[in-house]
Amino acid sequence: MNKIYIIGVGLIGGSLAIDIKSKYEGATIFGIDLNEDHLNEALLLNLIDEKATYEDLEKADLVILSIPVDKAVLELPKVLDAVGEQTLVIDVGSTKLPVCKSVENHERRRHFLATHPIAGTEFSGPKAAIANLFNKKTNIICEVEKTTFKLQEKALKLFQDLGMRIRYMNPEAHDKHIAYVSHLSHISSFMLGKTVIEKEKNERDIFDMAGSGFESTVRLAKSSPAMWTPIFKQNRENVIETLDEYINNLKQFKTLMEADDFDAIYNEMKNTNHIKDILNGLG
Repeated sequence: MNKIYIIGVGLIGGSLAIDIKSKYEGATIFGIDLNEDHLNEALLLNLIDEKATYEDLEKADLVILSIPVDKAVLELPKVLDAVGEQTLVIDVGSTKLPVCKSVENHERRRHFLATHPIAGTEFSGPKAAIANLFNKKTNIICEVEKTTFKLQEKALKLFQDLGMRIRYMNPEAHDKHIAYVSHLSHISSFMLGKTVIEKEKNERDIFDMAGSGFESTVRLAKSSPAMWTPIFKQNRENVIETLDEYINNLKQFKTLMEADDFDAIYNEMKNTNHIKDILNGLG
């Protein structure tokens, strides 16, 4: 792959650019972004080699759509309209059903592969891009059968070169599962941050007492609202379902506290310790 176009040169798009450049010596990375400052920054950081527009996409070997999910459903059909016969188009969004539906009847649907690399940080923009972000991370691929085999092979070679593990899933299952392991985590972090900030108005010393546990738990509250609000909106039903279950668990914990039933609290936490074994198995 020689000509690679990244639409949205932020954390994910920029990190992909770094790793692709390190793996493919002959690759030229082109950047497309509504934010001109982001493009200029990406050039200065050597994430991209040149700026581009949709008119250039006909020459692309690979197009990576790395923009907020509400914009992706609008832009993906336009991207497919513009690409050439050899072009592979992938998106990297955190919701998959809406983007798959947006092009289900597009005449060039076979050029598109729906993906979700489970990787990232709480930072955003070109400066947030880092090397090896995707190494040993899972990449969820949806509706692989709708992508032409030759382009599937091209995509899988890229993901393998970047060190990703591949999982196949239908978009409905992806959106349901990701609501639990990602979207709920972000909401929990935002709301913990909100709770502490509101308390901090009265107790200025509270942040002096914040240790590594608080810092790691609230880390995701630094994430971009411009990215996460559309994710919550697109995955609304699944997110509400996960919140119902989470809130019920919180209420149950509170009820045990009120009843001074600390044996039950101990057992709740001990049973949940099993998550260590699950996460160790993913390492």
